[in-house]
Amino acid sequence: MKTFGLFLITALAEIIGCYLPYLWLKQGRSAWLLLPAALCLAAFVWLLTLHGTAAGRVYAAYGGVYVAAALAWLWAVDGIRPTPWDVAGVAVALLGMGIIMFQPR
Repeated sequence: MKTFGLFLITALAEIIGCYLPYLWLKQGRSAWLLLPAALCLAAFVWLLTLHGTAAGRVYAAYGGVYVAAALAWLWAVDGIRPTPWDVAGVAVALLGMGIIMFQPR
């Protein structure tokens, strides 16, 4: 559960770090949004280093949690409800994440 929680915080840092420049570029918001975006992306990179396993394995497993967090963001922030296909895709991605992270050592 600790691993999943850390991945979730990491995903939020990455999503926010990418969403803020999107607001600046696509919606004409203030360029000052780039400062917290950069901080979020730096936090994202740092958070990925907190795992005790090989970096490639961490990045691969993190992808499943990122997909789930991105669809939650789609619903909560963009107001677009995920389709059943979206939910099925998240389930497959999270299953893959579990297989990668919790394999016998």
